[in-house]
Amino acid sequence: MSHRLELACAAALAALLVSPVLAQGHDGPPPGDGGPPPMSEEDQALSEALQARMGDTSTLMETVPIPEDAGECGDAPGYDRMLCLIDLLKADVSEDILEKLQLDYSRTEAEYWSNLPAGAFPKRPGVLLGELNTRQRGLVKAIMMEATGSKTDEGWDEMVQTLNADDYIDTVSTDYKAGYSSYNTKFAFLGTPGPTGVWELYYGGHHMAFANTYVDGQLAGATPSFRGVEPFPYFEMNGRVNQPLTQERDAFATLLSSLSDDQKAVAQLEGTYRDILAGPQADDAIPDSFEGLPVSELDDDQTALLLTAIRTYVGDIAQADAEAYMEKYGAELSGTYLGYSGTPQLSAEDDYVRVHGPSLWIEFSLQSNKSTEKVGNHPHSVWRDLNDDYGGQQK
Repeated sequence: MSHRLELACAAALAALLVSPVLAQGHDGPPPGDGGPPPMSEEDQALSEALQARMGDTSTLMETVPIPEDAGECGDAPGYDRMLCLIDLLKADVSEDILEKLQLDYSRTEAEYWSNLPAGAFPKRPGVLLGELNTRQRGLVKAIMMEATGSKTDEGWDEMVQTLNADDYIDTVSTDYKAGYSSYNTKFAFLGTPGPTGVWELYYGGHHMAFANTYVDGQLAGATPSFRGVEPFPYFEMNGRVNQPLTQERDAFATLLSSLSDDQKAVAQLEGTYRDILAGPQADDAIPDSFEGLPVSELDDDQTALLLTAIRTYVGDIAQADAEAYMEKYGAELSGTYLGYSGTPQLSAEDDYVRVHGPSLWIEFSLQSNKSTEKVGNHPHSVWRDLNDDYGGQQK
């Protein structure tokens, strides 16, 4: 077998094992013939080029030090400090790395995010974290800490735990060249960061997509925001117990369990959901109609539980921006609906919950494990904003 064909087959196998296409939607068998489509010549070439860059070691992003000269950017958190840190990073990398790191903005490029590992989705833009040295990874860490929430199990801490999950999978995976490891997460600037213009802070890999879009120095959109994790609900890796997405699951399970029997009957969605709908390369999958229980029929305590669940998503971005989103979604509760399928405990395969409002779309879905041999299920979850996805930028 040629090297190129071996790589293409390996990537196709990885996609077969974990692809959301096989699981999206509800009711009936998976679409197509049950396998991924053949890779195009373009994707084969991209896969081969990416395989040559990929690695299988941990980047240890939790403990990598932030360089001392980051102090030159001041200690006041915010956009100006982030721009200063970005300038430090861009000045430190080689021309070859900078070509991968700093890209032109396009909506098409921004849509190249996925739940798949690196080897199964070679179109992700950016530089691999493992291609950066320790100092440069420390600057990436500082940049991301400016853009994300600082609470335990949210924001940057949740991202670190998701990276640790890939390092864990790398120790047990039989998916050949799928590329599991934190080394293979991508980081990029789509558009030039600055006080004016459009650019996106792109950070993504297996089970993770972070996409903050800025317009003229202001956050214009923090979605699509995708998280997943396997193993679930916890695992030990890189010197800590990791439990990302348990707070999202627990918040929704507490809310659903608080519903009366009558409320549960109205909230119950038809069919079985085997994955989220509005996942990667499914930007038009959110239905126009609302299903489930109107949030206006929740009592005050239940409404507070719903807002707590929403905050586990919105809290992944910096606090001031998160508060603005929470204010918007709170004002839209009268037009928001809660739906679920499966059990309210959100602990079994095909358990699913969604929140659908005038702007807000959140999904949490459990499916069987794909990348480990552990018996059990793992979540996919997404936060979308119907107005602010990709910062409102059009194709």
